[in-house]
Amino acid sequence: MKALLAALLAGLAQAASIAWPGSGEPAWWLQIASLALLVHLLLAAPGWRAAALRGWVFATAWLAGVFWWLFISMHTYGGLAAPLAVLAVLGLAAFLGSYYAIVAGYFQAVAPAKKELSALVFALLWLLAELARGQWWTGFPWGAGGYAQIDGPLARLAPAVGMYGITAVAAGLAALLAQVRAADGRRLRWWGGAVALVLVWQLAGWAQHAGDEGLDVHKPISLALLQGNIPQDEKFQPGSGVPLALAWYGAQIRSATAQLVVAPETAIALLPQELEPGYLEGVTARYREGRQALLVGIPLGSLRTGYTNSVLGFAAGRQAPYEYDKHHLVPFGEFIPPFFRWFTQLMHIPLGDFNRGAVGQAPFDWAGERLAPNICYEDLFGEELAQRFRDPAQAPTIMVNVSNIGWFGDTVAIAQHLTISRMRALEFRRPMVRATNTGATAVIDHRGQVIAQLPAMTRAVLDTTVQGVTGSTTFYAFWAGRWGLAPLWVLGLTAALAAWWGWRRRALAQL
Repeated sequence: MKALLAALLAGLAQAASIAWPGSGEPAWWLQIASLALLVHLLLAAPGWRAAALRGWVFATAWLAGVFWWLFISMHTYGGLAAPLAVLAVLGLAAFLGSYYAIVAGYFQAVAPAKKELSALVFALLWLLAELARGQWWTGFPWGAGGYAQIDGPLARLAPAVGMYGITAVAAGLAALLAQVRAADGRRLRWWGGAVALVLVWQLAGWAQHAGDEGLDVHKPISLALLQGNIPQDEKFQPGSGVPLALAWYGAQIRSATAQLVVAPETAIALLPQELEPGYLEGVTARYREGRQALLVGIPLGSLRTGYTNSVLGFAAGRQAPYEYDKHHLVPFGEFIPPFFRWFTQLMHIPLGDFNRGAVGQAPFDWAGERLAPNICYEDLFGEELAQRFRDPAQAPTIMVNVSNIGWFGDTVAIAQHLTISRMRALEFRRPMVRATNTGATAVIDHRGQVIAQLPAMTRAVLDTTVQGVTGSTTFYAFWAGRWGLAPLWVLGLTAALAAWWGWRRRALAQL
């Protein structure tokens, strides 16, 4: 029982490391320390079943602590009874936690006796669990361990190995740390751990230097990011939130003087044919000529052709508006998974069965920049964004995220999403511009640093600048754009098979 309690507390510490309650700041050292405690508990377990249970408790506590705010969308805005909303959050965390339970039990059963090799096996098995969570059943990698490292020394590795690679390195260091502590005070083990840390630091420095080489940072362009702060319980109401949004966003779009103006996801919450005649043409007229450009979130389509969650772009010289259609749709919010219609019918969240846009859609070419929109949590999936870098001539110079996470209130979800965008900027060495309904509306430079930000839950315009970046793509963009996450899957599965083969040989030798 004490071991399970320790696993639960370690899991909650892992959640806090992603975004510390209150401040929302990540704590890279806590992420490694809490995972090291888990490894210690796994190695001390009496068998693989006990280890699997400890891993499951850790992961369930961690994930529930990361995305507890789903309760707000289901209960506060969806009308689902509070006990059912709590069970839904815990059920999702427990289900996703099963991936970690499997690798925890497997690690305990087949872990090599050699400490360094054992740490490597754990790192790659943990990577497998993170990959499964991030890709299976549409994927939900929110709160992955690597995000805690955004301000730590391992962040330097992002342009080379991406967030998942950082996750694996952090897991390996955690496993090494756990075993260094269990080495009966032998100095050799401490020196081994110190040397490993130095090597990782040097590799990270090399990756950062390589990521900076060949980059051309453009001159600043003026930017206006609109944050309407339309109350979520009114946003889609025709008698309150919709006219408020149309009036406020329309006024800001008409009056903005910045070179580039960006309005968030579904800033215009109605289909074009549902708008008052002449509204869309009126607010965008000035962008069809002159030197300004506009990106605005709006749903598109019809009952006959289907609907899309989209971004329209307006600029002089275009015969038709630029269109980006969201590819990675949100389960329950933008499509209903098979056999789950009964669950969505318990809530009162506006739902849609949207069509998916293509992966790797063309950017919005304007004034020497290539603007690459992504919508809401699409910036979680770096392997999908990487496909836009396959053709250097079409690679984005600026990434643009438009979001509405007002469903989750004034919670740590805002800070978590900002960290996610920062990691994408660092992986690709491209700035990320964020325009959101409630936050975090911000500009992130190509080094992953926030250079301007609006306070959350305020109605305001962020007047600032952004500098596009061209030049050589990062190593991560190169391999992820061509093969996705397949290389990481191969590494993880190879480690799993090699560990099993080593265990089998040891078992046969004992016969």
